[in-house]
Formats: sequence, C-alpha cells, structure tokens
Amino acid sequence: MTYKQVYDAAQADPEKFWLQAAGAIDWFKKPTRALDDSNAPLYQWYSDGVMNTCYNALDRHVMAGRGEQTAIIYDSPITGTKDKITYADLTTRVARLAGALQQRGISKGDRVLIYMPMVPEALEAMLACSRIGAIHSVVFGGFAANELAVRIDDATPKAIIAASCGIEPNRVVEYKPLMDGAIDIASHKPDFTVVLQRPQSIAPLKDGFDFEWHAFQQDAAPAECEPMQGNDPLYILYTSGTTGQPKGVIRDNAGHAVALHWTMKNIYNVDAGDVFWAASDVGWVVGHSYICYGPLLAGATAVLFEGKPVGTPDAGTFWRVIEEHKVVSMFTAPTAFRAIKREDPEGAYVRKYDLSSLRVLYLAGERADSDTIIWAQNQLGVPVIDHWWQTEIGYPAVAIPMGLEQMPVKPGAAGVAMPGFDIQVLDDGGHQVPAGEMGAIAIKLPLPPGTLPGLWNAEQRFRKSYLEAFPGYYETGDAGMIDEDGYVYIMARTDDVINVAGHRLSTGAMEEVLSCHPDVAECAVIGVADALKGQLPLGLLCLNAGTVKTHGEIVAECIKLVREKIGPVAAFKLACVVDRLPKTRSGKVLRGTMAKIADGAEWKLPATIDDPEVLVEISTALQATGYALNKS
Repeated sequence: MTYKQVYDAAQADPEKFWLQAAGAIDWFKKPTRALDDSNAPLYQWYSDGVMNTCYNALDRHVMAGRGEQTAIIYDSPITGTKDKITYADLTTRVARLAGALQQRGISKGDRVLIYMPMVPEALEAMLACSRIGAIHSVVFGGFAANELAVRIDDATPKAIIAASCGIEPNRVVEYKPLMDGAIDIASHKPDFTVVLQRPQSIAPLKDGFDFEWHAFQQDAAPAECEPMQGNDPLYILYTSGTTGQPKGVIRDNAGHAVALHWTMKNIYNVDAGDVFWAASDVGWVVGHSYICYGPLLAGATAVLFEGKPVGTPDAGTFWRVIEEHKVVSMFTAPTAFRAIKREDPEGAYVRKYDLSSLRVLYLAGERADSDTIIWAQNQLGVPVIDHWWQTEIGYPAVAIPMGLEQMPVKPGAAGVAMPGFDIQVLDDGGHQVPAGEMGAIAIKLPLPPGTLPGLWNAEQRFRKSYLEAFPGYYETGDAGMIDEDGYVYIMARTDDVINVAGHRLSTGAMEEVLSCHPDVAECAVIGVADALKGQLPLGLLCLNAGTVKTHGEIVAECIKLVREKIGPVAAFKLACVVDRLPKTRSGKVLRGTMAKIADGAEWKLPATIDDPEVLVEISTALQATGYALNKS
C-alpha cells in the first residue's frame, strides 16, 4: 500500500486501523475496541486489553527462538568499552532486577526514578520496572540536585536507581552527591536506592538505604511479567514547563507498544534483526522510544552509544559506529551533524569508512536547516529526513515513511503527516489558513495511540497547556505551514515567531538563509526588543573550522544574504560571531534565554543546559554588537 492509501485508511476508520495494528503485539487479553472516547477530550486507547510491554520487548522474541540474537550493542568510546547483549541474556538480567525490586516491596503502580548515564543497566532498569508494572521516571543523569528534587516530589518514587557517576569527555560527573542532595531537599523520601558503582568513581553507600547494584540482586528470584491494562501508565517523562514547574508526561502501556512497533517498519524501514541507532540519551523521549522500547518491540538490535559526535575521539566517531555495527537506519539531532560539519566541512572522515549498510538518516530535536541536510545527503549518499515530533507525542507525527513509500524529500520540510495525525495550520482565531501561509501547528483530536493521555496528577494543567487554545485540537506550541503537496514545515516554536513592525516573521526562515553561507556552521536568530519596530532579529553565527574571512566580512555578507532572500521587511541588521551556542543536553538551542539576556530581562539558568559558561560568552558577544546602544 502507498502512503496515501494507508493514511486515508487510518482517517476513514481509525478503529479498524488501530485494532489491526494492535495485532502485531502479543496480548494476554486482546482489546475489544481501540479508542475509548467516553471522557473526551481525554482519550484512552486499548483500555480493556491486557498485555505487558517488557514481555513484548524481550520474552516473546526468546520464545520465538531468537534468544541468541543481539538485543543491545553497547559502544562507549569515552570508556573504551564495547559489549553485545543477547535477547536471552537481557531477559535474564531484567527478570532478576525486577525480582529484586519486588523483593524490596516495589509493585504495580509504584514509581521508580532512574538517574543513570548511557549504560546498559539504564535500559535494564526501565525494562525491569515495566516487567512488574512499576512506573519508571528517567531523569537525565547529571541534573542538578534541585531539579531532581522537584521530580522526586512530583513522582513520589518508592525507589531511585542511579549510577555512581556519568563520564564526559573531559570530566567525571559524580551522580551520588547530586542524588543525596536531592533527597535532602525533597519533601518526599524514597524507601531505598540502588547504585551502579562505576570504576571511575566509587560512591560511599549508606547502610540499609543505598544498595550496590549487584549485591541488591544477588538472592532475587526472577520476576514474571505482570499483566497490565492497556491504559495503565508505563512511564512518566518530565518536560520543561513555561512556569518553571516541569510537566510529567504520561505514556500508557498498550498504545505506546502498538505505535512504536508500527513506526519501526513503516517509518524507519527496520525489520527484526536489523541494527538501528538513535544517537540520543535515555533521559530524553528519543531514548525511551528508540534506544530502549522501539527497536526491542520490533526484535531489532539497538545501539547504545556513550560518546559525542566530535571529540570521542574525532569527527569520524559516528562513521566508525555505522561501519563496525552495520547500522541500517540512524536517528540523531541536527546539532550533532552541525558539529561534525563544522569540524570536517569537506567530509574527509566520511571517506575513511564503509557506510554501505546505512539506508537512511533521520534528524529530529530541533529544526534542521537545508544546508546541513544537503551536506549530509552529499556526504552519505542516502535520504536525510528531518522528521518532527515532541516528548508529548512520543514518536514521529510528521516524517517520510521509508517503509511504506520512498517519497521525495523536500529540504526544509519535515515530511508529511503520519497515519492518525490530522495536522492543520491555524490562525489566532483557530481557523485554518491557506496552503503556504504560516500559523500555529495544531492536531485535530483525538490523537492516535502512544501519545500522551495526560500529565501526571495534573489534569487541569494538561487541559490548559494543550487543549484550551484551540478547542478540538492539541496545541503543539510550534509554528509553521503546510504546502500544496501536504508537506509540513515546522518553522519555529510559537514563541520564536517575532513581530517586526507588525510583520510576523519566522526566525527559522532567517536561520535557513544564514546557514547557506559557506562559512557558517551553525546559527540562531532571536528576537530582541526595539523601541521603533517592537522587535528586531539578531543573528548569532558559529563558523566552520579554517574560515579565513574576518568576522566583520562574514556578518556583512550574512546581513546582505537575508535582505536578498527574505527582503527588507525582515529588518535584519544585527549579527555577531560566537564560538558556540547555548544548548540543552538534547541539542535544543536556548533562544529564549539568549533573548532575555539581550533585552536585559530577568532570566533563570535552565536546568537542562549543557554548559552554563556559554551564556557568559553570549552575553559578552551581544554587548559587542552595539545592540545595547541601539536600544538606548
């Protein structure tokens, strides 16, 4: 079937479509219906079905005779460690850890917070929780104690599973003191912790409260899979909130398993036994969906990579992993490719490796500029697809479905809407705008299976955050347009659409132009306050290694380029060169924080920032633009 046939079938009869998709996973009791809309606009999927996510990810593959297939490839250039874990071995490990948790009083519905780096034990902890029906909440390793405490108080976990440390290219980050500090700050106190001791930092343990990973499991009987209702929560994943209070996105068991299984073949074109690599982190939704659950539900092999795109040891690390492990489909953030392109603009490292196994590259996390996409396509010789989704959505809502049909890729577009997603572009009044016009990206309710059914203990906040702006729709918070062919362009967060003398302009469109300059490796455009025009765009430019032109020449050329491509209406007159951009650990550029710094407004250090020192550099660079004089 073609993409259009599949999409139309899902639109015409979603009940039939999603019940049929549910046949791809194993049930203890099959659902009699797909959608429960009795409490609309709060929807549930497969609520009368009974299944277990861990069983579908592990046990059923072993029972089908595929236990000796590799489930996880662990590759850590930071520690020089490599390991391959079979489905049979992983099932044994997970069942033993699950049994140890049960032995200490963890049961169905209890929360377990996981605070770990990119090690196999992180996936084992997630799967062990899902095996016994405990709800896991993974927090990115190295989060500050205060941020961790906020999540402890919201999720109220009975236990915390942590590692003694995480390892960055130039430093060891001790997790145990951060966890101890968070527990001290938090009002809620867990019953116990389990600590994986890494040799790079052995943490002191408190008797009777902290348990060493291996000793904790020593006498435990392996646990069986707990039957779970389809709408029982699988995990809580916290995403940033505008009020500073993080939002606990809930993912249910059955809809999540059905949707992720469907995407592995139909979107990523990955079959059982194929090697799939999502170069992300378990602390983010990508890590949940496509390092842990998605590949294992599909019976594929997942790569778990503890390293960086550059510096561990060089800009060829990604290519080495693809060649060595025969990766067929890869997923990473655009920022990773910009970093590689900046270090190796001519692609010398690419040519050192055999990348013939790779069939497609997917990018997500933030918008990929056309220049980066074209560079990657030229270097790799495969389709490069900048697909789009969110923590709340859980898997791609817009993509090119390579397993269904190899549709044309349009640089700048994220692809087309996936089955189950009725995506529309609305004006401020909630009316659809014509093709090619920019507005708010919204999705008609109900959302398909696997998307968030709500927020943890915060129904009113869920309604206010996502359902009230456009009744009958889910508000994505993104702005963009849909062209006449149905391709969706995600241009910016709604907050990043700036108003210059009454004209609504996309910062993403300006970034697209700036990234075409041959010396610009990466860029960001922010809106800054202006007494005359309300707002003005200001560009921050990171340059390729080996650039010979002066900064002044490049800035002048970039200003001219935006004027030529977008026009004088953009009023693009301010730009400066910076060494690097402030980002979250998942690669998102902190545009809002930079805009507040530029405007002299109050701002808070983002909990997810990768390196706080960058903000000092940005502040200095902004002052040097003369923007302060312009404001006065």
